[in-house]
Amino acid sequence: MTEVPEKLDRLVMEVRRGALTLAVLLALREPHYGYSLRKKLAARGLEIDEGTLYPLLRRLEEQGLLGSHWQQEEGRKRRFYQIASGGEIALAAMRREWLDLSKVIDQLAAEY
Repeated sequence: MTEVPEKLDRLVMEVRRGALTLAVLLALREPHYGYSLRKKLAARGLEIDEGTLYPLLRRLEEQGLLGSHWQQEEGRKRRFYQIASGGEIALAAMRREWLDLSKVIDQLAAEY
């Protein structure tokens, strides 16, 4: 009986993972450091914990989708992230896919 909730959790996590990547790329069209990015996403209803965000930022940077630089702000050095040109290309493709899938899902959901 506990197997179904575990599988459900994994399914929900798969959907969320793709949405988080898209949301982060959208938000990083302007530079943010980790905490300011978390605040921006949370203000729009998307909570993301540090243990999820920072590995995602590192992975996107390794893939060439983000760039980063260190900058002094409020007396502290902070690592600012911003979408790179490769990220802009990926973002455009992801947005198209998201919109197409969203239309199909909305149509299917409306049938019930």
